[in-house]
Amino acid sequence: MKQKLLRNTKNKKKKKQNNNILIKFRAEDFFRLFYFHSQFIGNGFMEKLWSPWRSQYIESFNSKKEKNSCVFCDAVSASIEDDKCLKVYEGETCFVMMNLYPYNSGHVMVIPKKHFSSIHELSEEEVNEVMKTARLTMKALGIVMNPQGFNFGANIGKAAGAGIDDHIHFHVLPRWNGDTNFMPAIGEVKIISQDLLQTKKLLVEAFKKL
Repeated sequence: MKQKLLRNTKNKKKKKQNNNILIKFRAEDFFRLFYFHSQFIGNGFMEKLWSPWRSQYIESFNSKKEKNSCVFCDAVSASIEDDKCLKVYEGETCFVMMNLYPYNSGHVMVIPKKHFSSIHELSEEEVNEVMKTARLTMKALGIVMNPQGFNFGANIGKAAGAGIDDHIHFHVLPRWNGDTNFMPAIGEVKIISQDLLQTKKLLVEAFKKL
């Protein structure tokens, strides 16, 4: 009887040790998996630029808004010198504005001044200036942040993921190798390394030099 109890006690201890080893292995393997994923982004793997902090932006659409209000139209008449405004560059038919809920540090948008929802509604002059301004914006971001690459494009329509679908805008997103890692993927934490107002001031100065 004593031998049986002793055997059962030893088995329980061994089982507990094995469980601890298993839990430790799983945790370590989990981190290795995400490290491996972050190292091989762009080499045949599907990339996900995680941004759970943008849930605040998505939830903002649940609040009631005034009819015919448009944050981009309001920004057209705003002054770059105003710290409450995130505009960093003013063109003839479009302007550049920082994203209040960025996917990454330095995330800005090139926005036509006219309130159109479709790219087909833009004139040749407006399309040309959007492209020239996007190129200029990348140069300004290069001066301020020295990124290793860019994402550039537009989400046209709700189905395509546009947060503000009735006023077309084009995203310019600076990227760095390894800027997607286990922090946002499993910790729901994204590190935005610069304050928006600080970045705005640096970008305004960079545009003036170009």
